[in-house]
Amino acid sequence: MTDWPSGEFGERVKRRLRDEKVIWLTTVGRDGTPQMNPVWFLWDGADSVLVYNRPDAQRLQHLADRPQLALNLDGNGGGGDIVVLTGVARRDDTVAPADRHEGYLAKYRDDMARVSGSVERFAQDYSVPLLVDVRRVRGH
Repeated sequence: MTDWPSGEFGERVKRRLRDEKVIWLTTVGRDGTPQMNPVWFLWDGADSVLVYNRPDAQRLQHLADRPQLALNLDGNGGGGDIVVLTGVARRDDTVAPADRHEGYLAKYRDDMARVSGSVERFAQDYSVPLLVDVRRVRGH
């Protein structure tokens, strides 16, 4: 990754990527319209973000055609605490399924069961892992 921020802002970005549960993933449709979706994510502590997807998620086609994307964390409601990551997504079927990924389970186990009835069912429903190689971080 390039342009990882330093100082207080960099530390705040790292904390938020570790602790927050939802990030907005923005792709671009065929007609050029941005398509934003709230998604669960897992940051690796370095340069990539993991997002599991349903096989029928339209964003998979968007990213197959145009792999560049943006990830945004919610602001503070007053125009501050803005975090925007840009990068390139790639499908990576070598990533463990969600129900066998220790980090993802630690963060989302209860939510996975709530949404799908069980962590195993969640892993079946959201079976396509995308890795986002983060290239730039900006905000304030």
